[in-house]
Amino acid sequence: MDVLVIGGGPSGLMAAIGAAEHGAKVTLLDKGNKLGRKLAISGGGRCNVTNRLPLDEIVKHIPGNGRFLYSAFSVFHNEDIIAFFEALGVGLKEEDHGRMFPVSNSAQDVVQALLRRLAELKVTIRTNTPVDSVAFTDEHVHSVTLQNGEVLKPKAVIIAVGGASVPHTGSTGDGYAWAEAAGHTITDLFPTEVPLTSQETFIKERTLQGISLRGARVSVLHPKKKKTLVTHEMDMLFTHFGLSGPAILRCSQYVVKAKMQTGSKTVPVVIDALPSVTPQTIEQQLFHSIKEAPKRAMKNNMQLDLPERYVLFLLEKSGIDVDAPSGTISHDKLRVFAGLLKEFPVEVNGTLPMEKAFVTGGGVSIKEIVPKTMASKKKAGLYFSGEILDIHGYTGGYNITSALVTGRVAGMNAAAYCQEQATLHSES
Repeated sequence: MDVLVIGGGPSGLMAAIGAAEHGAKVTLLDKGNKLGRKLAISGGGRCNVTNRLPLDEIVKHIPGNGRFLYSAFSVFHNEDIIAFFEALGVGLKEEDHGRMFPVSNSAQDVVQALLRRLAELKVTIRTNTPVDSVAFTDEHVHSVTLQNGEVLKPKAVIIAVGGASVPHTGSTGDGYAWAEAAGHTITDLFPTEVPLTSQETFIKERTLQGISLRGARVSVLHPKKKKTLVTHEMDMLFTHFGLSGPAILRCSQYVVKAKMQTGSKTVPVVIDALPSVTPQTIEQQLFHSIKEAPKRAMKNNMQLDLPERYVLFLLEKSGIDVDAPSGTISHDKLRVFAGLLKEFPVEVNGTLPMEKAFVTGGGVSIKEIVPKTMASKKKAGLYFSGEILDIHGYTGGYNITSALVTGRVAGMNAAAYCQEQATLHSES
């Protein structure tokens, strides 16, 4: 055996294929009973295999050390991923925001194509095979001990076991201890792309539970300086525990980091339910509709493209009697209401736990990884790929792009390392 790949997720599968295509004898281990479990559930079961935005845009959508990927992208990038899958018979189609899905809308087609390629390359696959430990000499990888006591001695090892999120797919943080045994630093782990929690009364009383705001503008503010840390304009959802939906998932890492950096118990999140309309325009529309029908109850005199329950809630927050005739409402209260439509504050106290997150923040420090090869700077013959690295992006094909690219690059270079070692031994 030349290369041992530990982990059968997207990065491990691509690493095994990359190594085998470059002439290495490859064995792929996974502790679960089937490969590609995270791939099979990604994109709602449709598998968002990559994103077709320009590379600079992709890096912007990987706020957790995305720039580290530039070297790997020079070897294998998103367009190469598309060509790779199409060569395997998986036609892809582009959807909103550059997201690429299989034409069949089936993640299983992606998984099966990868498994067929592994079989063609005669990669040895061992499922239900958990690893106990990875041992090292002072300079390089020495051996891998399985939980059944078996000891393997590959020339190179690729650790691609994922992070600690979505644990039912097998990502339970096993690889961090092996990385530390090699002398690597593990940066602080935290959940990202995860719903936010709040102890606001209206959340605890489930007043807004189930209300979805389309295309809301959500901003995270610094807990002390109150300056805006990030803003995302996408759909969001009020839940029984807090806030969820695409805009909230993208904001979540900034909430976590703000809490970590400031020690604050809560972080302000501000919701603009009508980002395309100014407060002045909202006020003018309100004044006009009231002037047209001053005797109509306030709750029936709203011409806003928003869920009724949300509008009624904000009216009450503004001190407005929703049953009162519109013409009796003071302009000051109407201005407060218009202001809440544009800036509704929610104090967020954290996130759901790591196992509920889509992505793990933190991991093996990229400062200790060679960016063009994914090789460890600590031990020869050791490579890392995928979510175990301290790289994390937004949902939308960015994390899987990182996983596939780092896997491919790790596999290619692990194979090259084995060939160099064989040449050195033959010459000596």
